[in-house]
Amino acid sequence: MELSAKQRAVLRSMANGLTPVLYIGKEGISDATIKETYDVLQSRELIKGAVLQNSPIQAKEVVRVLCERTGASPVQVIGSKFVLYRKNDKDPKIEF
Repeated sequence: MELSAKQRAVLRSMANGLTPVLYIGKEGISDATIKETYDVLQSRELIKGAVLQNSPIQAKEVVRVLCERTGASPVQVIGSKFVLYRKNDKDPKIEF
């Protein structure tokens, strides 16, 4: 799903107060990380994550891979933090 600039702005403002719920560490992105990301996106739609210093992969690459594998849309990447969005088709919580 491609987000418009206005939609991204709304999602960024919503994500501002969120704490990271997904951490990418020294093992990088595993199948368990993909499953966890998918499950959290299914329940929350909007999540914030962080890439730890000991991770072998950068935040932009993490976002690209997670979006590709979970069907999410990138909202924002700043430093080591990132925000992802995927609409829940059965029970949407965020309406535009």
